[in-house]
Amino acid sequence: MKIRWLLGGLAAAAALAARLRGRSAPQAPRPLPGPDERAEELRRKLAESRPLIEEREAFESAELTVDRAEPLGEDAAARRREVHEQGRAALDEIRKSSEPG
Repeated sequence: MKIRWLLGGLAAAAALAARLRGRSAPQAPRPLPGPDERAEELRRKLAESRPLIEEREAFESAELTVDRAEPLGEDAAARRREVHEQGRAALDEIRKSSEPG
């Protein structure tokens, strides 16, 4: 029992000493490093990309938006049927060619 109290006291003293050592003197702030080389490269890339963004915005502004697009109506349904028929015909042809004999 006495050993536990002794070890507990030593642990508390060590913790207090470590805490007091950490507060001893405030450290001076580190001097700021010089300008980062990567910053100039990023600025250059950003300057190069700005005209591309403007060009893209001009291109997209010329596109017809979905809300202004005219519905295809029956033409779309007819085209869809035609495509499905072509697909079925191609599938039938594949099945015939893969049959043995």
